[in-house]
Amino acid sequence: MSQQITVTKRFLVLVFRQFSENRCTENAAALTYTTLFAVVPMMTVTYSMLSAVPSLNGVGEAVQGFVFENFVPSTSEVIQTYLHDFSQQARKLTVVGIIFLLVTSFLMLRTIDKALNNIWQVHRVRRGVSGFLLYWAILSLGPLMFGAGFLLTSYLASLKFISDTTAFLGAEALIFRMAPILLSTMVFALLYSAVPNRKVQLQHAFTGALVVALLVECAKAGFALFIGLSPSYQVIYGAFAAVPLFLLWIYLTWMLVLLGAVIVRSMGMFTEVLKGEKLPPFISILVVLRALQVAFRQGRGLTFAQFDHQQWQLGVCDWEEHTARLTEMGLLGKNDAGEYILSRDLREVNLARFYAELPWPLPRGAELDLMVDDSRPAWFTMLSERLRSLENIREQELDYLLDDLLSR
Repeated sequence: MSQQITVTKRFLVLVFRQFSENRCTENAAALTYTTLFAVVPMMTVTYSMLSAVPSLNGVGEAVQGFVFENFVPSTSEVIQTYLHDFSQQARKLTVVGIIFLLVTSFLMLRTIDKALNNIWQVHRVRRGVSGFLLYWAILSLGPLMFGAGFLLTSYLASLKFISDTTAFLGAEALIFRMAPILLSTMVFALLYSAVPNRKVQLQHAFTGALVVALLVECAKAGFALFIGLSPSYQVIYGAFAAVPLFLLWIYLTWMLVLLGAVIVRSMGMFTEVLKGEKLPPFISILVVLRALQVAFRQGRGLTFAQFDHQQWQLGVCDWEEHTARLTEMGLLGKNDAGEYILSRDLREVNLARFYAELPWPLPRGAELDLMVDDSRPAWFTMLSERLRSLENIREQELDYLLDDLLSR
């Protein structure tokens, strides 16, 4: 039991650290701002896509009512009316106006793409045709899948056998209560698995999506309770009271969505953390660089699957972080097969200047002692000796009382 508590604690620490380091609160604010401009275009595109299919014609209003009833606090009925009217007017726009709506929708998806890929430490987002096809698939297939699922649910609920069975078991209320959670889980799982420009395990995506769906339900109940206990906002804002509350809800929702992305990302990282203590980043990036040097001398490139990561307990997250950084430093490139290759002669790279471009501190002697192993290569032994000598010199030079230093 104590071990499970320790593991859970370490995972939660990892999640909150990643949430903070990826500046999710700031990204949620940016997404909220973008949502203000994109919500009407997105609704217009949704209506248009649903109207394009005869069997789904007229489903848009029903879907919108279902979403606002189950996913948005009850104070936003006025916002729903405004958005519906705006989207109806937007459907009467000219070709130029329609292009503007599509561009706004694409910018919204682009912002989401950038925020999620930052969490996965992917610096090269989809560009060109691949990015366009992904966004277009979301804009076109998303509403159709949502509408088809809504019709299927309504059809199943209308069947006499199912309705009689649920009524007999008393499960009708439970089913309709669980429907928003299940739908949210599927939407979030699709978001977490499809948007990041990296392979994400479906199990992790669905787990994170389920957690976020439950948190959204809890947040909705807490939000309604807060509004009921704090009616002063109506006195201050009057008829516009629904607007700031709706913005606050959008911000809270984006916070939870990004938290779910961090959870999914952390689940992939945590399997590597549980294998043991990670190498100091200065050592691990040299391990990656050494492997690339060997591969280059053999006339081939290198991928993580070909990399002997078991010897150093180096995970895929470390590999991708280091290869991205080395690429930015101009040391790596890719061949036609998509493998990493050296793009610069390492005989021209000075170790001190190389370290100066890295954001990490040098490993201490205690960390190096943990890595002592007879199987370590000669370069690691030489580097360890130099780092220990450097640490001894540093301690000698800094062997000074603070009072003596600051009193001068």
